[in-house]
Amino acid sequence: MLMPHIKMKVLDILLCGCNGRMGRAVAQQVAASDKMRIVAGIDIMATQNDSFPVFSSFSDFTGKADVIIDFSNPKGLASLLDYAVTTGTPAVVCTTGLDEQQKQSLRDASEKVAIFFSANMSIGINLICELAKKAAALLGTQYDIEIIEKHHNQKLDAPSGTALLIADEISTVFDEPREYVYDRHSVRRKRDTREIGIHAIRGGNIIGEHEVIFAGPNEVIELSHSAASREVFALGAVRAAEFTAGKGAGMYNMSMLIAQTEAK
Repeated sequence: MLMPHIKMKVLDILLCGCNGRMGRAVAQQVAASDKMRIVAGIDIMATQNDSFPVFSSFSDFTGKADVIIDFSNPKGLASLLDYAVTTGTPAVVCTTGLDEQQKQSLRDASEKVAIFFSANMSIGINLICELAKKAAALLGTQYDIEIIEKHHNQKLDAPSGTALLIADEISTVFDEPREYVYDRHSVRRKRDTREIGIHAIRGGNIIGEHEVIFAGPNEVIELSHSAASREVFALGAVRAAEFTAGKGAGMYNMSMLIAQTEAK
């Protein structure tokens, strides 16, 4: 007896920033899957794509999507969130360089719709965060913590959002607040045990490298991550979209995605 063919629901994605480098990388990831498709793209440079229509603003798109993936510019965040909230469309916000007011707007929007946000979409980087937290909890204040990040010479923000993400995650394990120190040359003083040093290097076409150093008595422990291709961030964004689609209002992140994966 032949079993009836059951057609699986394809995940419809609205890709914001589709004509940028990361947008194109996401489009390639989606094109390789039979479980999802891009129904439209949003980009201020509305150059058309052979695989899906491209619009210059959300107001021009009249279709529907299951989830938004955003790799655009912080300036476009307000219109993205307005669209997400108005239409009830979950959004995966991958844009970096957001200020505190914009991060608060994410939290405000998450009260009405599902918002996934991570300063870095790499699964590997988020594992580094988890390992760094465990190391900091075990090593305590006996070990000095330094973070070094390296990126290409076109990157605008410094330090990177990922370096700050790692520092913020480490800080959660301590009872006393940590002090982030970005520049030591202007102050002559011994290093405080509560410091987390954060250093930015810009040059060439480095995609992204992050190193966490725990320097203690008679030993140094290092955790590092190097991205060889932007595909790692695109893959993380696609997995985040699968995770977020269908979720109720709330703020979601990579730690939740990893925890769900581990539980399976």
